[in-house]
Amino acid sequence: MDRLHPSSLRRTDPKASRSPAHSATMRCFFHSSLCMADDHLPWLQPGDEFPSVALSWGSESAAPGLLAAGGNLSVAHLKSAYQRGIFPWFSPGQPVLWWSPDPRMVLPVAEFRLHRSLRRTLQKFRVSPQCEIRVDHDFGAVIKACAGTPRSGQNGTWIVPQMVDAYRAFHAAGFAHSVETWVDGRLVGGLYFIALGKAVFGESMFAHATDASKVALAAFVCLCRHHGVALIDCQQNTAHLASFGAHEIDRARFLHHVAQASLEAPVSWKFEPVYWTALMPPTGNPG
Repeated sequence: MDRLHPSSLRRTDPKASRSPAHSATMRCFFHSSLCMADDHLPWLQPGDEFPSVALSWGSESAAPGLLAAGGNLSVAHLKSAYQRGIFPWFSPGQPVLWWSPDPRMVLPVAEFRLHRSLRRTLQKFRVSPQCEIRVDHDFGAVIKACAGTPRSGQNGTWIVPQMVDAYRAFHAAGFAHSVETWVDGRLVGGLYFIALGKAVFGESMFAHATDASKVALAAFVCLCRHHGVALIDCQQNTAHLASFGAHEIDRARFLHHVAQASLEAPVSWKFEPVYWTALMPPTGNPG
């Protein structure tokens, strides 16, 4: 998820925690004669369907999970991708790259680990009149903050302007959402995600105050529990996400979940303070 990751949710951003294999993919794009036959990368033309995810590059390749390049980031194309367990991820100067890794990192919301320190933070947050969780209040500000927040050990961002524009359109179409941490009337952290029915895909997070992204993640988990969402897709394995209970499952199992969950009725993504009890019931034991 920085991806809610991925990392940090890649982040501590899932996607933010690592970048695609730039040198390998660029060699394929601009020096195709040097590519091995088993590293063939389909190039999508306008209107092309995505290839089978079974054709994505394997774990021993230069870019595990890479499936295709090209195409566009229209609302229809993005929706088609997520319905198939595919997501875009590319760096400045690269074409649109499409990925479907196997295994897939997911966070089962019932297994979310609420660490003691975060529990204390949430207990203070939920009783402070200056603190609140908002949903979809300022999606544009959230995705821009995810793109612009410096991350340790990373140069640049995968959330390029083309992605920002595409996901703002995806938000306007009702498929992309933000969970936002507000303190004293200021947006200090948050995350954005994709929802198709009850198939939920974490994208990226940011924090401009201590634990602000973790507070948003906890609120996101509460929302998912309230609405019966079982899994949050985190896309790639990161230690940060694993510390919250995320783990890998095989792609076939993930795709089965997406196929079933995406048929569910759309969720009304609105946060109510009572939802905190999903993580901190009044009689719960300290985590």
